[in-house]
Amino acid sequence: MAMPRPTAAQLAYGSCTVILSTLAMLLLSQTRSGAGIALIAVAALALGLLVAMTVPLPGRRSAAVEQPAPREPVRTPVAAAAPEPVRERTAS
Repeated sequence: MAMPRPTAAQLAYGSCTVILSTLAMLLLSQTRSGAGIALIAVAALALGLLVAMTVPLPGRRSAAVEQPAPREPVRTPVAAAAPEPVRERTAS
């Protein structure tokens, strides 16, 4: 079974999440050690992967949206047929 390729939206959301969350965590934690920076980088990558995987795919919709509304039968006006002349039977 082949893995589906990520969409452009998944790549964009995931990449932006990694970059912005890394910057935010580095600025908020003010860490200077290599281990702290590595931990923040791994956490940001995990968060970016989570965000990228939760972006809805274009072909998938929820079950409520997939079911079409029941259609009413289409009523077409039927032209009234011209009355057919009555033919009497002759007794033979």
